[in-house]
Amino acid sequence: MDKEVDTPVSDQNAVETKTDVVLVGAGIMSATLGAILRQVQPDWSITTFERLDAVAAESSDPWNNAGTGHSALCELNYTPQNADGSVDITKAVNVNEQFQVSRQFWAHGVESGVLTQPKEFINPIPHVSFVHGEANAKYLRARYDALAGHPLFAGMEYIDAPDEFTRRLPLMAKGRDFSDPIALNWTQDGTDVDFGALTKQLLGYVGASGGIVHFGHEVTDLTKQSDGSWVVKVTNRRNGAKKVVRAKFVFVGAGGGALHLLQKSGIEEAKGFGGFPVSGAFLRCTNPELIDQHRAKVYGKAAVGAPPMSVPHLDTRVIGNKPGLLFGPYAGWSPKFLKQGRVTDLPSSVKPNNLLSMLGVGVSELGLVKYLISELAMSEAGRIETLREFVPKALGKDWELITAGQRVQVIRRAKGKGGVLEFGTAVVNAGDGSIAGLLGASPGASTAVPAMLDVLQRCFPTQYESWKPKLQEMVPSLGVKLSEDTGLFSQVWDWTSKVLQLDTSKVEDASVAV
Repeated sequence: MDKEVDTPVSDQNAVETKTDVVLVGAGIMSATLGAILRQVQPDWSITTFERLDAVAAESSDPWNNAGTGHSALCELNYTPQNADGSVDITKAVNVNEQFQVSRQFWAHGVESGVLTQPKEFINPIPHVSFVHGEANAKYLRARYDALAGHPLFAGMEYIDAPDEFTRRLPLMAKGRDFSDPIALNWTQDGTDVDFGALTKQLLGYVGASGGIVHFGHEVTDLTKQSDGSWVVKVTNRRNGAKKVVRAKFVFVGAGGGALHLLQKSGIEEAKGFGGFPVSGAFLRCTNPELIDQHRAKVYGKAAVGAPPMSVPHLDTRVIGNKPGLLFGPYAGWSPKFLKQGRVTDLPSSVKPNNLLSMLGVGVSELGLVKYLISELAMSEAGRIETLREFVPKALGKDWELITAGQRVQVIRRAKGKGGVLEFGTAVVNAGDGSIAGLLGASPGASTAVPAMLDVLQRCFPTQYESWKPKLQEMVPSLGVKLSEDTGLFSQVWDWTSKVLQLDTSKVEDASVAV
C-alpha cells in the first residue's frame, strides 16, 4: 500500500516550500507535460527539479538518441511478418497516429508562441527501410503492399532498381555488389527531430510563464501524505543543501531514474516492475564530404536475437542547423540506469516485489544476453565491418565512436513467466492520480505528447473534461483516429507541414546536392 503518513521536516536546516505540480527531470516528457499544463491550467504553480546542470542532458540530448521522429515509416520492427508471409501493420499505424498528435501540438506551439523557430528542432528528412537478399526484398515488397494503400503511409515508394538506389543513396551505393538484391521502402515525408532543442524551448516557455526550474537538484525521496499530497525531498548536488517541497501532483519524468523514484513512492501500481539497462554507442562521421553524400534516415533489420532498439540505421541528423551523420547503435551494457547514473542503479532496483519478474527475464531473454556479449566483444574493426553493410567503402578514419544514452527497458510481471521484457513505454500512475511516471524507451520522445495526454486523462479525469476545448485547440484530432478520418488527416497534415516548415519538395536527393 502507499506510504500515507504526515512527514515532518526532519532536517532542521531544510527549506520547505509548496507547489501544485512537481516535475522530476528536465527532459522531453516533463517539458511537454509542463507546457500543456501551463496552457490548460495557468494558475497552477509548477516546479521542476533536474539533477544535472542542463536541460535535456540525458536521453533527450540529440547525440544520445537517433532523433528519428518515430512514425513507423522506416522502422521494420513495427511491421512484423506473419507466418503466411503477410505483414502486420497494426503497431505501425498506432505509432504513426501518436506521432501525428505530437506534430499537431508542436505546430500549435509555434503558432501560439510556446515554441519558436521550428527549424531549430524539426527538419524534413526522408525515412527509408533498407534490406538486401532475395528473401528480405520479398518481405519489404509485402510491407510496401500492406502500407502504401493506407492513408497515413500514402506516398511510400518501393525501389529495387540499382540505378535508382544509386541516385538516391550515393554513399550507400559506392562499392556495392548489386548481384545481391537490394530493396527500399522510401518515404519522402519523414523528419529529423532534435529533442534537446525542442525540450529547451518547451521548458523555456514553462519558466517564462511562471514555472520554477532548479538545476543540480536531485529528488531523493517521495512520501504520500494523508491528504493525498506528496512530500518531495530534494538535495542540492552542488552544496548538499536540503529542500522539502509539498506538492499536490508529482510527475516522474526522470528517464532511467524513474523506476527508483516510483519504487520509493510506495504506490501499489509500481510493484512488480523492473528495469533492464542497455547502453549504446554510435559511429559519428567526421568527414564533411561523406555527410554531404547522404540525406536520409535509413533503417535496416535487426540481427537475429537482437532487441528491436538495436536496429541498425544510417541517420542524417540536423543539430544546430548543421547536418551530421551517425550509424549504429552498437549495444553495450552497464548497470547504470542513466548515462550519468550510478553503478548501483540495477542492484538497488531489485526488490522483493519484482524479484520474480527480474529472474524470469533472465531465463527468457538468453538470446538478448548472448547478443550483448557479442556486441561487447566487438573490436573497432568489427564495428567498421558492420557499418560496411550500409557504407561498403567505409574507412575507420572517417568515423568516431560516441556513447549514446542509457535505455532502461521495462520488465513487467506476466502470468506463468515471472516477467517479460517490453520494448516500449509504460505510464505508471497511482489510483488516485496524485503521482505518475513514465518507464521504458522507444518510441519514447516521438510520442511524448500522446503519452502526456494519457497522464492527464488518468490523473485528472474531472479537470480533463473542462480542459478538452483547449486541448482540442492544441491537437485538433484529439480523440479521433486519423486513419479513419482521411479528411481531417489531410487538413492537419497540410497545417502542420506549413507551420513546421516541412515542405519536402525542397528536400533534394543527396545525389543532386553533391
